[in-house]
Amino acid sequence: MNSIIESNPLLDRLPKHLQQFIKPQDYNDYTPINQAVWRYVMRKNVNYLSKVAHNSYLEGLKKTGIEVDNIPSMYGMNRILTEIGWAAVAVDGFIPPNAFMEFQAYNVLVIASDIRQLEHIEYTPAPDIIHEGAGHAPIIANPEYAEYLRRFGEIGCKAISSHKDYEMYEAIRLLSILKEAEGTSQIDIDAAEKAVEDLQNNMGELSEMAQIRNLHWWTVEYGLIGSVENPKIYGAGLLSSIGESAHCMTEKVKKIPYDISAANQSFDITQLQPQLYVTPDFAFLSLILEEFANKMALRTGGLSGINKLIQSTALGTIELSTGIQISGVFTNVIESQGKPVYIQTTGKTALSYREKELVGHGTIKHVDGFGSAIGKLKGINLAIEDMSPRDLSAYSITENKTVTLEFEGDITVKGEIITGSRNLHGEIILISFKNCTVTHGETILFQPEWGVYDMAVGKKVISAFSGPADANSFDLISHVPSSKTIKAQQSAERDDLEVLYQTVRMIRESKDTTTSLVPVFKKLKDNHPKDWLLSVEITELLNDRNEPQLLEEVANYLQNLKQRRPEITHLINGGLDLISKSVAH
Repeated sequence: MNSIIESNPLLDRLPKHLQQFIKPQDYNDYTPINQAVWRYVMRKNVNYLSKVAHNSYLEGLKKTGIEVDNIPSMYGMNRILTEIGWAAVAVDGFIPPNAFMEFQAYNVLVIASDIRQLEHIEYTPAPDIIHEGAGHAPIIANPEYAEYLRRFGEIGCKAISSHKDYEMYEAIRLLSILKEAEGTSQIDIDAAEKAVEDLQNNMGELSEMAQIRNLHWWTVEYGLIGSVENPKIYGAGLLSSIGESAHCMTEKVKKIPYDISAANQSFDITQLQPQLYVTPDFAFLSLILEEFANKMALRTGGLSGINKLIQSTALGTIELSTGIQISGVFTNVIESQGKPVYIQTTGKTALSYREKELVGHGTIKHVDGFGSAIGKLKGINLAIEDMSPRDLSAYSITENKTVTLEFEGDITVKGEIITGSRNLHGEIILISFKNCTVTHGETILFQPEWGVYDMAVGKKVISAFSGPADANSFDLISHVPSSKTIKAQQSAERDDLEVLYQTVRMIRESKDTTTSLVPVFKKLKDNHPKDWLLSVEITELLNDRNEPQLLEEVANYLQNLKQRRPEITHLINGGLDLISKSVAH
């Protein structure tokens, strides 16, 4: 398989700012050891999870075409996922949370195509194809859960971040890469862990993005379903971790009924989770998501929504009651009696209506920012947007008239009206002035020399959210991660071991019972005394052969290896248990 990105209709409609994160999955990069790691984890998982996972898991494996013996290809997954209305793309490790969730909103599963090292076979803090392909993909075959995931992405990508959230994303990304890479010094890992810990302890009040990431973690990644007394696993982090999927079912892990309080429960990606949340069913997840969304600035707007955008220092959008949307970096708001009366952006700004940029009001027109009075006129119960043509004429709000508009909060707009723009309902959403002066008390906010003054019309801010209203208004192709995933180091010793793994794989796949395994085992024993997985695979092949002497020799070798490396005893035993169960059947 080559490195071309296979497409389908779902991927074709992704906006360019999401496409920048997609990378080809070069299937040839997967080594025989990678394939053996996948096979071991999947065999262990399917065997164990058939007892403790939600019934959608095993059904989903079949529906999504994920095989136990081979790492999935994106092309194969996409072909089958299309049938259930989804697609998959490969990315490089962690991507920013907003982007991750926006992919979900487009029914696209993001898959980190790298695979964990053999040394981290039980768990890796870095996202990998075992976590994404074997964890997330099977459960989305359940329509109710798939809709929750899509809706979560749709709402989550609008959550407003704080500037510290992006620092945390970069710190966690770097830590996950360093912990997964072989040969990283403990000094570097300690420094990266300290950076994450310092940020966790100094995040201040949790942003919307931090809260919704918590909800994502305790449901999509580490969720349990059913009753507290008898839960089943559906979270991808648990489904893809042969260590934690067993640990989470013990009394060492506290089980809590899922509710909205999970939004304030932070997590540590480097540790086993001390508590997990149990939802009674998938429908309940959507209820809590809507409960959380009702508290977001996306739905509440107002002064607090604008302030969240100002604090984020990132591109965001407010929507006024007329439907006009202002997208830019918000830097100031003037308030009166708890209400915003003037908003200001700095730098490139665009105006939209219903997520489509207004003609002539893109970032070229508003290159240096945008300011507008908002709210109601002083002493007049009728807002501008609610005025009939007769009302507008009575207040001289008509073309070619010089008018002085006094807004609540001591904002005054004085100038000659050039024209107005209306929405589909006939409400005025934008008024343009020439020779215009805008003041707040004695402070000048706009003066005639600056050109045409465009005033957005709306009596209140009904929504505030992250990102632009129209993605085409801004150049969003800008993400350059501070760290790249680190590939396994090549060496003559590693290459030699890969050849041995490939030999065993070919013997197993061709059902060859005649080629001797003696030279393979001898090389393994002499040259790779730390490796354990290939000896387990050789044991599996020997069970179909009448070679009791070699089988005993390999068994003794594994027993000796367990004494030399007690930390892998349970992994060896786990592999041997799978073999004995398959023989019994």
